[in-house]
Amino acid sequence: MALMVVVHGVGQQLEGELTLHDRYFSALRQGVVRAGGTVDPGDVVFASYGEFFRPAAEVLSPLPYFDAESVEDGYESELLLALWRRAAAVDPHVVPPDEEVLARSPVWASRALAALSRSRYFAGVADRLLVGNLKQVHWYFADSGLRARIRQAIADQITSDTRVVVAHSLGTVAAYEVLCSAQRLAAPAEADAVPVPAPASLSFVSLGSPLGLPNLIFDRLQPAPRPAGASVRGHWPVRVRSWTNVADAGDVVALVEDLRPLFGGDLRQIRVHNGAHAHDMASYLTERLTGDAIAAGLNGG
Repeated sequence: MALMVVVHGVGQQLEGELTLHDRYFSALRQGVVRAGGTVDPGDVVFASYGEFFRPAAEVLSPLPYFDAESVEDGYESELLLALWRRAAAVDPHVVPPDEEVLARSPVWASRALAALSRSRYFAGVADRLLVGNLKQVHWYFADSGLRARIRQAIADQITSDTRVVVAHSLGTVAAYEVLCSAQRLAAPAEADAVPVPAPASLSFVSLGSPLGLPNLIFDRLQPAPRPAGASVRGHWPVRVRSWTNVADAGDVVALVEDLRPLFGGDLRQIRVHNGAHAHDMASYLTERLTGDAIAAGLNGG
């Protein structure tokens, strides 16, 4: 069985476990090699859930078209505003929001999308793709059935042989919940309990994670994290022996870069520099310190 499980983020609805492996394994291997380690293709499996967001096939059925008018009030508007504020804080090319953002969408949503289009990460990204990604995050938290299917798709890949779980973007949220659920198998009646074959212990490597965003992400996690204190690591998954969180200071999606105040000082926080591709999964994977965390996990460290 695979020693490593990799979990993707949003926007992968056209991919599957095989195409994701073809697309990202070389980047992962590059990071591990830079760290002085090695990894073989058979050591890695990609947990794919993007297909759950793909519209059902139908003759001449158009793809969903999203624009500013598609941004719903409530969760999607709040998340878009959070991304706008984060982009303005880390990128001087982005005009920050002002009091006019209190207007209802799509008026301010159009302004937000226009501002984000000037950022390093979202430059060249069509509005329909950006709004579609917002909706994937929203649907994950709003649709309990979808959330359960995504978590099960990840859980199905984790076995007693798994040593490392690497996750990116929204995938860090789903992977965190799955890993936490391993300690809840004694209560199968709970709707959010996922049957995960429990490895003795494993390493968790999160990349470009939005886990720390209050209200919209952190406060909606299942199970709810405990406050981190001097003698408490926060709500770590019981089987996780080490957790490394890797974030680019300019990553708009990693809205709270440093997760240590939330999950405890035992978490290893790493800042990387991905250039214009701040949130790109491949850029994170090719970083030597990411490879170092993965290699250490494969070697039991």
